[in-house]
Amino acid sequence: MNLKNSLSLSFFLLLANIILAQGVSIADTVKIPNTYKPEFRRQLNHDKIDEEQRTILASDGKADNFFNTSKIDEVNYFATQALVQKVDNLQFIIETDTILDHRLKVNYLYGLENVLKYFSVAWKQNSEKKINPSNLPIIINAYEECIEKDKKKESIESVINRLPYDAGNTILAARIFDNNKGYDLSKNNLVLKYCLLHPSRMLATLKDNPKMPFTDSLVRSIDKRKYARQLYDYSQANNYLGSIIRNIRDDQFIKTIVDMAKSKSGQQYFPFLDNIVNGKLTIGDIDEAKNDSLQYYRLLVKTQMEYAQRAMNKDTAFEYKSLGIRLEDKAKLNFVNVINGLHNENAEFRFRSIQPLTAEELYYLAVSSDGAIYTSSFVKGIFPLMMKKINNRGDSLLMSLHFDKYRKFIKMAAGFNMLDIFLKSFPKSNDPEFEDPANTLMRAFVKNLERSEGIEDGVDVADSYASIAETLKPVADQMLKNIQDNYQSNLAQNNKKGIAIYNILNKLFLSADSVQKIDLTKELGIPPIYEVPYSALTYNTNNQVAIQLFIYGDKDGRGLFPSLINMFNNSNWKIDGSNKQWVTITAANGMPVTLYMNRPLPEETNEDAVAQEALCKYLAANNIIPKVTINRGHSYNAPYTIEQMSTASKIVFMGSCGGYRSIHDILVKAPDAHIIGTKQIADAPVNNPFLKLIAEKLRTGSNIEWIPFWKELGKMATDKIFDDYVPPHKNLGALFIKAYNLAMGGDEDDNQSD
Repeated sequence: MNLKNSLSLSFFLLLANIILAQGVSIADTVKIPNTYKPEFRRQLNHDKIDEEQRTILASDGKADNFFNTSKIDEVNYFATQALVQKVDNLQFIIETDTILDHRLKVNYLYGLENVLKYFSVAWKQNSEKKINPSNLPIIINAYEECIEKDKKKESIESVINRLPYDAGNTILAARIFDNNKGYDLSKNNLVLKYCLLHPSRMLATLKDNPKMPFTDSLVRSIDKRKYARQLYDYSQANNYLGSIIRNIRDDQFIKTIVDMAKSKSGQQYFPFLDNIVNGKLTIGDIDEAKNDSLQYYRLLVKTQMEYAQRAMNKDTAFEYKSLGIRLEDKAKLNFVNVINGLHNENAEFRFRSIQPLTAEELYYLAVSSDGAIYTSSFVKGIFPLMMKKINNRGDSLLMSLHFDKYRKFIKMAAGFNMLDIFLKSFPKSNDPEFEDPANTLMRAFVKNLERSEGIEDGVDVADSYASIAETLKPVADQMLKNIQDNYQSNLAQNNKKGIAIYNILNKLFLSADSVQKIDLTKELGIPPIYEVPYSALTYNTNNQVAIQLFIYGDKDGRGLFPSLINMFNNSNWKIDGSNKQWVTITAANGMPVTLYMNRPLPEETNEDAVAQEALCKYLAANNIIPKVTINRGHSYNAPYTIEQMSTASKIVFMGSCGGYRSIHDILVKAPDAHIIGTKQIADAPVNNPFLKLIAEKLRTGSNIEWIPFWKELGKMATDKIFDDYVPPHKNLGALFIKAYNLAMGGDEDDNQSD
């Protein structure tokens, strides 16, 4: 191996420290005679050690005589020397030691084999048990020293205690020092080091290692903000750790957790943990409300508003996130799902349950149910009632809420075409030097996204743009300008997260304008959003296009099937029903487009699933690749369609209730798919026109341009449920996430400047 001509000063200092700390061992100086051979009784032990050496040498990906795991040649050199020369020397020392009998020699050789075997596996692990491979020289030195102390009946504790956790743990993996008087203390010390290195695993580790002398101290020192849930769970256990936690009564936080855990309703108290600990709320207060859905929801909202105000001052309450989760659950369960379910009833009856709520409480119903709330529930129920109760002053509402989740609300209002009404409720500025509050709000909407935790705010901005551009063009134009200004600002600050967010948003939004000619695949590594060219849907040089429709054999599917066939009963299409498991419908005029649709055979005998499987096999065997996938069935059928659909799908229509919520699963299966789904009920008055329109567009060789396509589909649809269908160009959030992960290498939390 060619080392660099000179070592850096820092490396020399590091090496000197190691030598001073450990001294030069016998194994560093011994010379092995050429005539040396181990005694035959222990030859097998030596062979096993040699095999472990070879395994480690090859574990760096190259079976040679060097162990290379670092970019620094010197580190690789010393690791290789320890593995090859020093291990060989240590074998020789053990074998030729005149004091040791056969049993002890076998014991120490066996321990060396185990150390190497453990190292071989653990240095490549991607877990908290991973060993730093550069510590191998330290490990071999320490093992030799432990042998010397063990031979003299001395404690190995001082050796283990000075080692880093991974090195010390490797020595104990030798499994030969269990009877050494320093073993238990060494193990305890390693448990302590592990807990301090990995606080998220602290309680689990203490559970698995009971009666550690420092258990009480560690429990008291745990980061309560992060691990309150763990304290709650472990305090309930009938074991040593649970007893320790329950007996801590002089720490108010832990005492509160324990008291909550003793109650059968403990989970109901968790969202209010911070206020309970600080004496602003008692468990009795919560008990009075928890059995009344309205009062409990009100208490959740009141607490959320308090915590949001504190968050503005950088004071994050304990279990702030669990409060948000519980608030979402209760908002959906007790109110939103109720008014969704009554969509066929008159407004007075349908919205009766939400009448007592304040404007703030109605606001949280909305932002807590994104993706689940029906259009009519928002537009006819929650939004107008909220505005009425706040005296039609959106600015007052947001101020009272400390602007909590305002980006989510703006995104939803835009999606439901209510943003214009909301912004017009803001007063105009009386001073020409100051902009109108509504403009200030929209400027804030796209500002400081790089400072947000995660990227949810960026996703909301992405999802809002198409709706705003369609209905509020001046607002969209200003929004785009603000995004470009923020991009330049983050560029100047070299903020990696900010640069990625605003570059993606800028390119996504510019691509809506065909004049800009933005190539999103080239710029961001994602497919175009607003258009799918005909050529992208063909699967061979003959420009053939395959559409695959999955239908299921329940009562609804069997009833729907004839109408699907009849849609194509004209001179432009040829229907082939000769196969007993599927039907083929091929364009008689125009481009070579074929629809493949399995028959909805009885689901009771699983015949529909068999038919789908047979059709998929037929398509694969004949190199037919469907790039348009249509799902017709109930929501519980959707996973089966996604599982079987072509990974090459470019257009996916989820004609099942709540299909919008399958976006993530679809993108996992078909990463380049343009997805259409509904937030609520899916039915033939929209599903059938979609199939008819897209089939005709493709038959005539047209590119699928989503904005005009969607307007045309809206004229064909015969039911207001069309409003709840979401077209691909309004699914920008999913594509934003994909582009962001590509830009950041999957690191969604990286918000540091380079």
